[in-house]
Amino acid sequence: MSGIFEKLIGDLGDKKQYREYKQRVKALPDGYRQAAAALERYLLHLGPSDDGKSLIAMLSDLADLLEQSAAAGVPVRDVVGSEPADFADTFMENYGGGSWIRKERARLSDAIDRASGEERER
Repeated sequence: MSGIFEKLIGDLGDKKQYREYKQRVKALPDGYRQAAAALERYLLHLGPSDDGKSLIAMLSDLADLLEQSAAAGVPVRDVVGSEPADFADTFMENYGGGSWIRKERARLSDAIDRASGEERER
């Protein structure tokens, strides 16, 4: 019976972990909290969209990083660098799961490979 509920509403454990992540972020100092919100938005749009476990692990690790940085007094800019998108993309590479951008990049590469093969045969 629980299998049916999970199919309808998702993994309850993942939802609990996500709520815990949100509470951790809420407790961060203001600048770190703002950075977490911006990074989360980016990661949710481009990160692992078909693997809830990878997404939760990624967000949990992000909270760990920001909590440790805040405790050590490391400025947000020193954490994410001068190019936050590059930081986020590199951060995401450490986690499995597919994303629409990864799928589209693979689709593009496959299409070009097929097109190149067709051109060579002509």
